[in-house]
Amino acid sequence: MTTDAARRVNGASHAGGTGTWAVLLPAGRYDAERLVHHDTLELTGLEEAALPRPGDQVAVLADEPPRLVAVGRVAAPTARRPEDPDDPQSDRGPGALVVAYTRRAFDEPVPADALALGGPVTALDPGTFRELVDRLGPPPQRRSWLVSLDLPIEADSPAEAVRLFWAYVQELGPRELPAFVSPSGDELAMQAFVLGAEANQDPEEDD
Repeated sequence: MTTDAARRVNGASHAGGTGTWAVLLPAGRYDAERLVHHDTLELTGLEEAALPRPGDQVAVLADEPPRLVAVGRVAAPTARRPEDPDDPQSDRGPGALVVAYTRRAFDEPVPADALALGGPVTALDPGTFRELVDRLGPPPQRRSWLVSLDLPIEADSPAEAVRLFWAYVQELGPRELPAFVSPSGDELAMQAFVLGAEANQDPEEDD
């Protein structure tokens, strides 16, 4: 195979880091990515011969049903980090892929049912990639939010209460503790979120 031919996989050129790809999140990773903000998506155990190159553009997809949840560019792997059950980043090794997010849509993904995937990593035609990404529309305007976490804690002193607070936060994490968020200046619009989604905290409304 010639050099130019080797740089084309399923019709998607990636010469000079300009390829376009679809990356499928592993089972359960979608929920984890919604819980904790990451600057990058890190995956391992992939077939190295089929990996995108640094600079290539990536559409990140969740499965069942297929939907676009983020867009990014391939970055070079960095140093390892400890793994946290609520903040999973895979240990680096052979077949590692690091995608730096440029746009997230985990809370409002768009359908990608018509996209034919050939595995965890699929090369895409640039036109197909652009059409898929365009479905996200313009990015929403950023604004300021107030986020709080209140825990009633019995302790011998303020310092001990703070230590217990952080112990509970680390132990329970975003899967169990409700965080309260409201637009700055509009505290009456406060909402509770658990597992990355709005959660009703009024037991009377559940009756």
